[in-house]
Amino acid sequence: MIIETRKLTKIYNLGEQEVVAVSNVNLTVEEGEFISIVGHSGSGKTTLLSLIGGLTRPTYGEVMIDGVNIWDLNDEELSRLRNRKIGFMFQFSSLIPTLTVKDNMLLPAALSGRVGNEEMRRARELLELVGLADKINAYPTQLSGGQQRRVAIARAFMNHPKIILADEPTGDLDEESEIQVMELLKAMNEKEGTTILLVTHNRELATQTQRTLVMKNGQLIEKQR
Repeated sequence: MIIETRKLTKIYNLGEQEVVAVSNVNLTVEEGEFISIVGHSGSGKTTLLSLIGGLTRPTYGEVMIDGVNIWDLNDEELSRLRNRKIGFMFQFSSLIPTLTVKDNMLLPAALSGRVGNEEMRRARELLELVGLADKINAYPTQLSGGQQRRVAIARAFMNHPKIILADEPTGDLDEESEIQVMELLKAMNEKEGTTILLVTHNRELATQTQRTLVMKNGQLIEKQR
């Protein structure tokens, strides 16, 4: 398996009140799986992705990526693991406005210390897949909100990550863009064997994945199809 969580729990202390965002989650994900996670707002979906991706430290419990407990790593080792193995898709585009689309796309490769012809080919290929190859020299301010989001989604695949953690990546896209993004996710899952965890409120999108999990009150259950 590529992802395993054991008794994963996150508790936030708000004054004298404790809020349990994620409660005792045990999850196993096999390499190459495409899984959707659905649930009401505040159910713990985003927190769960943040814990798995090494962005939020659990109160207790373990997160294993490729057999390594990521919370046993120091900050440098954890950053290296995230950069090499995990691609993130957030609810916002997070593009750098002073960089062109090309340079925004190449940023993950640059952080890994490698930018060359292969990386340029990869950037062009991914932009083609999201229908934005003609925008490669544009700046984010010259793109619509939906186009910026599609660039950010394509960028998540730049370093050939083994895992994609996608938090509502199509949340505010129009139907056509939403279809393009979902086709990209399915293509990368099938072509490159990328393991994908997709948080979505769209139940129709969830039916297109191999497995659907439901978060409720911080707990995770598998939905029977």
